[in-house]
Amino acid sequence: MKKFLATALATALLAGPVAAELKFPSLDYRTGPFAAGGIPFADGYSDYLTLLNERDGGIGGELISNPTCETAYNTEKGVECYEALKEDALVFQPLSTGITYQIIPKASVDQIPIHSMGYGRTSAANGKVFEWVFNYPTNYWNGASIGVKHMLDLNGGDLNGKKVVLLHFNGAYGKEPIPTLEALSAKHGFEFSTLPIDFPGQEQKSQWLKIRRDKPDYVLFWGWGVMNQVAVQEAANIRFPMENFIGIWWSGSENDVLPAGEGANGYKALQFHNVGSDYPVFDDIQKYVVDAGKAAGAGDQVGTVLYNRGVYAAMLAAEAALTAQKIHGTSKITGAMMRDGMEALEITEERMAELGLPNFGPAFSISCENHGGRGPAAISQWDASSKSWSLVTDFVDPDEEVVNALIEADSAAFAAENNIAERCN
Repeated sequence: MKKFLATALATALLAGPVAAELKFPSLDYRTGPFAAGGIPFADGYSDYLTLLNERDGGIGGELISNPTCETAYNTEKGVECYEALKEDALVFQPLSTGITYQIIPKASVDQIPIHSMGYGRTSAANGKVFEWVFNYPTNYWNGASIGVKHMLDLNGGDLNGKKVVLLHFNGAYGKEPIPTLEALSAKHGFEFSTLPIDFPGQEQKSQWLKIRRDKPDYVLFWGWGVMNQVAVQEAANIRFPMENFIGIWWSGSENDVLPAGEGANGYKALQFHNVGSDYPVFDDIQKYVVDAGKAAGAGDQVGTVLYNRGVYAAMLAAEAALTAQKIHGTSKITGAMMRDGMEALEITEERMAELGLPNFGPAFSISCENHGGRGPAAISQWDASSKSWSLVTDFVDPDEEVVNALIEADSAAFAAENNIAERCN
């Protein structure tokens, strides 16, 4: 571990002096069983920040630094990376629910905001309790409820007697939607069960044998990295109806479906932003970043689902920084000022169009009470013949009655356990 920390510190130092710049550190994982998901996201996040430097001179006249540290999706390494990069950091994007859980108390003391975009501790959407954590524009409990809404739409609003299985990574990430699905099962009358997959997920024969035997009507999937490819292939092997196999947004990239070829056709996944490369911002990234030889990776991920998500995360971070600069009347913001910008963030369709991302995602705003946004998501579906994802539904709002009650209960318990007084009064 000492060797790892030394490497992390060396990585940060090699990135150059950062105190005079706006520092957006990256906790990357370009190695390990989840690298297939980590690489395109990291590329998109870094490339967008590079674009702002090369095209716009940074944010509000201040250049951006983006020191990186390799976590390999390991929680202990992620915490070490956080400690190595936290000085002058404006915001951390852990890209891991396990790492997020571990650094929430640290970041709160250090006064550095965390943006766990569509992952992490779902109840962090309650800004009254979680002052330094944000998970906009949506969260796992919203995703679970929108998945169930899609099933309701396919069944005339009636799921009584249907069997729904949650196939999930056996860790913090995969367990997040269970309380929501239990509540939705009671509300809508479907039979709910879980099937965990142990890390790293390359062996799933027993889970899919059980699915073939029990014949559930729907399988919801909370997977990541190599386990996604395995799950899609196993589903194809047992001829499970792919249109009834629905992944969360971390289980719906090109990497997850291409290895299965035609067998993946019809597989579905939730998305909280649009898909494809037909957005002006990607032309600018090609010109100012990829063609200029400044890309974080090989430049071959532009326009893929997870690259888009990295770009989206960086755009939201940059917009929050710009908001913070306006609030505080200075371009040289701190992590505490960045938190203020995140809490006052407003993303409109007009602004997204100005940024080269028209119709890329739903408009939303953040407040002291609400750190999670509105929470909508859409269903995407894979077309194996064209090798492309497309949205097959509009962006759908979550079941607020169920989700908000769970968020309130879980955040209240966290506040009681940690002696936290609610704010925003």
